[in-house]
Amino acid sequence: MVMAPLTRSRAGEGDAPTPTVVEYYRQRAGAGLIITEGSQVSAQGKGYMRTPGIFTSEQIAGWRQVTDAVHAEGGRIFLQLWHVGRLSHPLVQINGAQPVAPSAIKADGEIYTSEGLKSYEIPRALNLGEIPDVVADFRLAAENAKRAGFDGVEIHGANGYLIDQFLRDGTNTRTDAYGGAVEHRTRFLKEVVESVIEVFGASRVGVRLSPIFNYFSMSDSNPQATFNYAAKMLSRYGLAYLHVVELGAGSFDFRELKRCFGGTYIANGGYDAERAEMALSSGDADLVSFGTAFLANPDLVERFKHGKALNEADPTTFYQGEERGYTDYPTLAEL
Repeated sequence: MVMAPLTRSRAGEGDAPTPTVVEYYRQRAGAGLIITEGSQVSAQGKGYMRTPGIFTSEQIAGWRQVTDAVHAEGGRIFLQLWHVGRLSHPLVQINGAQPVAPSAIKADGEIYTSEGLKSYEIPRALNLGEIPDVVADFRLAAENAKRAGFDGVEIHGANGYLIDQFLRDGTNTRTDAYGGAVEHRTRFLKEVVESVIEVFGASRVGVRLSPIFNYFSMSDSNPQATFNYAAKMLSRYGLAYLHVVELGAGSFDFRELKRCFGGTYIANGGYDAERAEMALSSGDADLVSFGTAFLANPDLVERFKHGKALNEADPTTFYQGEERGYTDYPTLAEL
């Protein structure tokens, strides 16, 4: 049982984890593996208010307290490395900079800023000379994650963020070495993976993908071909796992994707205990990650083990409320 990454917007000053964040992860150390909420690899990579980073000494120190607490409980924890790309806003960026993306294509939707909800704006397309700098940001973030005591890292290539924007032809209309044919659109992911592997080793690096995720006007003309190719490319590295969000619009053969990767496959997307057991028994997944269920049930492993009822999650506190709806969900022992 894997705890899926969950944005909770509880970071403190300087986007560093607080003691409350430490307690949140400590409570959930019973998971076979915790994958943290996405943590921006640079100031440029930030999209949402109060999300943690992994590029300053204060952020590293805050995360070190988290890893120490989880390890003290016998748990294991990976940090998710994140760059949101176009899903940001000048009000979130340093000096009001435009968010960056593979191409200057605006996302549908709104983002919460210091001035309230704002529509996404047209991003600035990264020039060819800037892309190695972003790859270097991922490598430095991995080095910082290692300093913070993480057992490994997950590269966030899903949910409409920067790597996903490079992968799909609906958001990548470049005509250089990073656009066009699928082998070019996967190049950015390939370079990020290779840079992070140099830090942690392949066996401590995972990748998350979401082939049919369609929020933020994400699309691809042939997702099966695109993501099968990406999975085959990733299969060459001996990664810890491929973590796949199986939610979205349209049909997709996830079994085929799993075969293309060939390694450990983590399934995600609305799984409960019964459906997870079926996926494991049938070979459709090697591991299953749970998001909202872990959010509301710090002792989810015990509840599944003994067939106990689950706490219901309160959506109004997903991204606000400090301790409320964050560290105050009761365990079975407290009921």
